[in-house]
Amino acid sequence: MIPAWKIYPSSQRRSTVYLKNVVKNPFIEVGDYTVYDDFVNDPRDFERNNVLYHYPECNHDRLRIGRFCSIACGAKFIFNAANHAMDSLSTYTFPLFFEEWDLPTDTASIAETWDSRGDIVVGNDVWIGYEAIILAGVTIGDGAIIGSRALVTKDVPPYTIVGGLPAKPIRKRFDEETIARLEALRWWDWDREKIKRSIDAIRHGDIDALEKNA
Repeated sequence: MIPAWKIYPSSQRRSTVYLKNVVKNPFIEVGDYTVYDDFVNDPRDFERNNVLYHYPECNHDRLRIGRFCSIACGAKFIFNAANHAMDSLSTYTFPLFFEEWDLPTDTASIAETWDSRGDIVVGNDVWIGYEAIILAGVTIGDGAIIGSRALVTKDVPPYTIVGGLPAKPIRKRFDEETIARLEALRWWDWDREKIKRSIDAIRHGDIDALEKNA
């Protein structure tokens, strides 16, 4: 586990942060060692700049990101308040402007402004590319890769590379047997020392050696 005071994984670089230690919103959960890099804005402002239309006081929707993820500059997570209600005769957000139209002011009534599709869940060891967009209700499996500027509207299976507008599967990173072995190992949940001993096996794709360290 990384200490709460440690923001930067590298003393030579201030564009990359440990995301867990810069977000404050209790409705955003981030696992250890997940990093966000931003060469345009201060990466410590991830919550304000990258998690958009997120009003958990109305929706109780959450952003859940696992361990050892890599999130590139400009990646956005678009939440439910961006989804204007489509079962109405108008997409205009009347409930949001309750003062103007003398409508109820409780949060449940205000939330009728938009269609709710649920949480955004990102697994472990996921790489999200430059300026990719992840929409509400999407779950991204462990080990997946999201291409640059992809628009992710549907769930992404584990260890799958997706890209495009909207994002579609390009290929699996490994064969199904290897994926199953990796999912069973869950190396990202190991303690720090065990992971350190296994870095060579992880980096060089030696799953047999990784299993020996399990």
